[in-house]
Amino acid sequence: MSLEMDVFVGNTTLIDEEVYQLWLDGYSDSPLTGYGTIQTVDNAVAKREQGGVTGGFVDLLLSDTMDQYRVFYRLERLLQSPDKLSNQLLFQIPPSMQSVLFERYYNFDEAFVRELLGKKLSKGTKKDLDDISIKAGVSLRSCRRQFDNFKRVFKVVEEMKGSLVENVQQHFLLSEKLARDYSAIVFFANNRFETGKKKMLYLTFEDFAFCAEQLIRSWTLGAAGSVADDMDVDLDREFLQDLKDLKVLISDKDLLDQHKGLVCRGVRGKMSTHCDIEGNFKGLSRGLVNIATKLMHSKDVRDFFIDLVEKFIEPCKSDHWSSEDVQLFLLQYTTSAHALGTFRHQVLWERYMVTIRSCILKMYHD
Repeated sequence: MSLEMDVFVGNTTLIDEEVYQLWLDGYSDSPLTGYGTIQTVDNAVAKREQGGVTGGFVDLLLSDTMDQYRVFYRLERLLQSPDKLSNQLLFQIPPSMQSVLFERYYNFDEAFVRELLGKKLSKGTKKDLDDISIKAGVSLRSCRRQFDNFKRVFKVVEEMKGSLVENVQQHFLLSEKLARDYSAIVFFANNRFETGKKKMLYLTFEDFAFCAEQLIRSWTLGAAGSVADDMDVDLDREFLQDLKDLKVLISDKDLLDQHKGLVCRGVRGKMSTHCDIEGNFKGLSRGLVNIATKLMHSKDVRDFFIDLVEKFIEPCKSDHWSSEDVQLFLLQYTTSAHALGTFRHQVLWERYMVTIRSCILKMYHD
């Protein structure tokens, strides 16, 4: 009896995307330290069996999974330095598959990054990953990979000139969406914003990433046209110092009353009938202006988001303002200041309030 077989020989490295994702998710019991080392991949094999992959050939599935894991472990050092992957000869991987490898390797679980957001990317934080892993429902192995990725990206781009998003894209070959998310993580880690207080837990990573983009666009050295090394990472301290000049809006009684009158007339009949604008105006205005005047201090910068929640969002929620009410009030509050004849800080006011307004509207969940 003769058996005919077709055999194809090539040097292209074949990647099973499903197995790659299992490896990234931490479905392995011990790391592979060398090509010949026996890798325990029972969890990954069991997961593939659940998907009906085997067709009864468990040994074949085990062997295939181990082969794939060997490739991934040898690829990992190249994934950590993306520019090296296209310049090496050991693994022949098409550009389209390289993009998939990078994107998935640097992808992250939002539940995990939400726990980590704003924390220092240090050894001390890494020691807490066991607890964070349990809280976020993400495997410890995956948490460690994600943490190391955040730290690696941070170290590479923190002092680069130019756009933070473009620098992340260029050096780690990621999509624009993922590069923007990493830019937010870098920005929060650098400025150490407080995000973990109980009253802030309703806010998602997407909320904070959006706000980070607004702050980078308007309040950083890059936004001011500086030639500093870390243009998009550090806030413009001169701008933050100047914000103390806005205090005149609440310290000058005539200005405060004029501003109140303009805003009340502008929103009359347009907001929900239960909204007490006249009764709430001074408290809300003091809250917004006081946030601005304190940002010259590092501690108050760290408390920026919790101040927005405590001094504006919570008071509006307690009076049952809708998102539309908040949007209308903030728009009128911002534009009315331009009609105040003795108020001399129009450009500063606009730079401050446009960003504040965008952040509050994103953070205000009905």
